[in-house]
Amino acid sequence: MRVLLIGSGGREHALALGLAADPSVQQLTAAPGNPGIATVAELRQVDAVDPASVAALAVETGADLVVIGPEAPLVAGVADAVRAKGIACFGPSAAAAQLEGSKAFAKEIMTAAGVPTARAHTCVTAEEAEHALDDFGAPYVVKDDGLAAGKGVVVTDDRAVALAHAAACERVVVEEYLAGPEVSLFVVTDGEAAVPLLPAQDFKRIGDGDTGPNTGGMGAYAPLPWAPAGLVDEVMRDVVHPTLAEMRRRGTPFAGLLYVGLAITATGPKVIEFNARFGDPETQVVLALLETPLAGLLHAAATGTLGQQPPLRWRPGSAVTVVVAAAGYPDAPRTGDVITGADQPGIIHAGTRRDADGTLRSSGGRVLCGTAIGPDLTAAREAAYALVDGVGLAESQHRRDIALAAAQGRIQPPTAG
Repeated sequence: MRVLLIGSGGREHALALGLAADPSVQQLTAAPGNPGIATVAELRQVDAVDPASVAALAVETGADLVVIGPEAPLVAGVADAVRAKGIACFGPSAAAAQLEGSKAFAKEIMTAAGVPTARAHTCVTAEEAEHALDDFGAPYVVKDDGLAAGKGVVVTDDRAVALAHAAACERVVVEEYLAGPEVSLFVVTDGEAAVPLLPAQDFKRIGDGDTGPNTGGMGAYAPLPWAPAGLVDEVMRDVVHPTLAEMRRRGTPFAGLLYVGLAITATGPKVIEFNARFGDPETQVVLALLETPLAGLLHAAATGTLGQQPPLRWRPGSAVTVVVAAAGYPDAPRTGDVITGADQPGIIHAGTRRDADGTLRSSGGRVLCGTAIGPDLTAAREAAYALVDGVGLAESQHRRDIALAAAQGRIQPPTAG
């Protein structure tokens, strides 16, 4: 199989490692890729959000499968253009990708499908936002309706901060706050059949103890030793299959990766958000534990044959990833700093570039992450932090508490009453 992977971040490096390890993959091309991906794939330049350019590259490389990593190309219709060339593509259509492209649309789908989620108001004026905040009270949850690279959500007790975020967006969704630990569940689907991957948990805040502003994610771990028994089955029954059925009913079936972001509340799991692609950095830990060949799984989803696939196989143990971010992230990340120690196995590149002389430098806010597996969470944490401690990047930032509470048995889902 010849595979073309679209994207350049940590998620795509994790996907590239999984695809390259699949014996069925004879040729792996990535566009535009990054220096880490370059160790396992041929890199090509492309405008990832230009459907015609990506489709032309797929034809040129003779791709049997195109895997689209980021959300922006999906919302732009890249998957539609690739499929129009007769090439299998893992990723939803532009119409289906509105599950991520518009928070208001996602809420509309959830309501129609009867999916458990937070109550919400869609607001376009300051007056509407004020009324919504008063309706739900603090903590205030304000979400940019459109794509915001994982950083369009403000959760705050400060009403002025909430209103300022609303004012900075054309349209927002204001929601009631859902109390309880959060879970990320990835579901591979061909529009009909749906296969869940291992649940994971990520860490959005920049600082230890979940302090500071939201980021694109500072680390993750899987599986979840504290997750309620039957959680995945419940989410598949009450969330995933009703959502897929509603999308089919509207004539816009969702095929690709449905990311279900959940809060485990006292009354059960409720959906915080949908995404239309693998999450970053959860992908790094989930794929590290997946033993089933990745390309075959994604090809089955892209060709409507997922229901014929055998059950997934998983490696034993746990996986932890710790993100190393640039100085100034998330507000004003500094780029161009020299990076050392990033050639270790387990280091996944996200925002890096390489000079003509081979020098590796930072090129984004989240620069790289250390990903490790171990027999349990404690061992996986130690191995991941050992990787991170071996990386040199001036004034970099990383959290020291990724997966710590779970490893120490300190996470307890709330119970009713």
